[in-house]
Amino acid sequence: MRRETAEPSVSQLPGPAAAEWVEYHQQAAATSTYVYDFVWDITADAEGPFCTDPDGNVLLDFTSHVAAAPLGYNNPLLMEKFEEFDLVDPLKIAGHDFYVSTGGSPEDAALPGPSHLINTLADITDHYDMDTVFLSNSGAEAVENAIKLCYDNCAEPKYGLTFEGAFHGRTLGALSLNRSKSVHRRDFPEISGIHDVPPSMGGIERLREKLDPKSGHIPSEQVAFLILEPVQGEGGYRVPDDEFMREVSALCTEHDIPLIADEIQTGVGRTGEMWASDHYEFEPDVITSAKALRVGATISREDLFPDEEGRLSSTWGAGDIIASMQGTLTLAAIEEHDLVSHAAEQGTLLVDLLTDVKESHEDVVNDVRGLGLMGAIEFDTAERRDEVVEAALQRGLLTLGCGKKTLRLLPPLDVRDRELEIAIDLLEDSIAAVEPATVAN
Repeated sequence: MRRETAEPSVSQLPGPAAAEWVEYHQQAAATSTYVYDFVWDITADAEGPFCTDPDGNVLLDFTSHVAAAPLGYNNPLLMEKFEEFDLVDPLKIAGHDFYVSTGGSPEDAALPGPSHLINTLADITDHYDMDTVFLSNSGAEAVENAIKLCYDNCAEPKYGLTFEGAFHGRTLGALSLNRSKSVHRRDFPEISGIHDVPPSMGGIERLREKLDPKSGHIPSEQVAFLILEPVQGEGGYRVPDDEFMREVSALCTEHDIPLIADEIQTGVGRTGEMWASDHYEFEPDVITSAKALRVGATISREDLFPDEEGRLSSTWGAGDIIASMQGTLTLAAIEEHDLVSHAAEQGTLLVDLLTDVKESHEDVVNDVRGLGLMGAIEFDTAERRDEVVEAALQRGLLTLGCGKKTLRLLPPLDVRDRELEIAIDLLEDSIAAVEPATVAN
């Protein structure tokens, strides 16, 4: 497969081979979120956003595995470096509780390891005065540890603040912060004392009322943290305005409340800055990262982290040596090839192309929005969105839903003009196919 000439090509989806893999997987797999019956054949051709399924169908993947594959498939920017690996066993070791050498000294090691990733993350958050990192396996674990260090740092921890539409993970502590879909946390036990408000200026005013020392009912000294996504993901790719983010920062500063920025989907160059927080005039006290990073990470200042040994620990946390190497090499490739600037430039093009689609289908498309390569198109109904996702899949374009009726696009950070144009053509064709006949005519 040559990325420069590859085209989506679908004969039947799912085909018989893919259907067999799906059936086999589900024999013992717990019920989860299967957005489509697409099966990636890791032995077949794939590069950048193009991938192949077991039946030979070629698809254009504009999901990047929900931002967890920031450079797409088999990207030469990484693969050339991966070829240098001389693998050993065990590959899974304790990332934080044991030390790893990858040969020589840390400065001249042949390959990066967990320690290199930790120090790289400290370097790229230095503008927020962050200097300490705790690695874990996933984004949810990164959030859990952010919560823990904020509770530990608060003299009277009783409350936490979150926003409507939020999604922060699926472990029980992280679930307590979610406000996107009831299915995520319904009937599960929750952390007490979590308050939520709309992610708007009105919501900030409500928080000010709740925290008012004379008339409010939440003592600010008992609030352990406020957590937000710089751009809401599951909540519908909602991009906040500058004024809202300034007021969030001012509120946290006024009441001395640690601000956690959940950058699990938005971070590592996705929005056209290394961190989505960099777009705004606010400084997070804690950043949580994962997905594109390949491991989970909780990043903050040394003074916010517990100094008691064993207070934070994880026998197997982020212990996959290859994942740590991937994370470090991914960050290096992003910097070496200036993919943050590229994501910003291509993100502008993506929104422009989506805006053209909206103008051509204004009766069924309500809104277009995005930041960097987080693009969203909102439809008139959830049913229409779902029909477009399915129609796009049948044409060879992988997309994802979010929010109530929004479709999201997350191409690789090095996506090319040609690939964006192919995706938009397929998307527009899919929308036209599910439009009411009276509208289409």
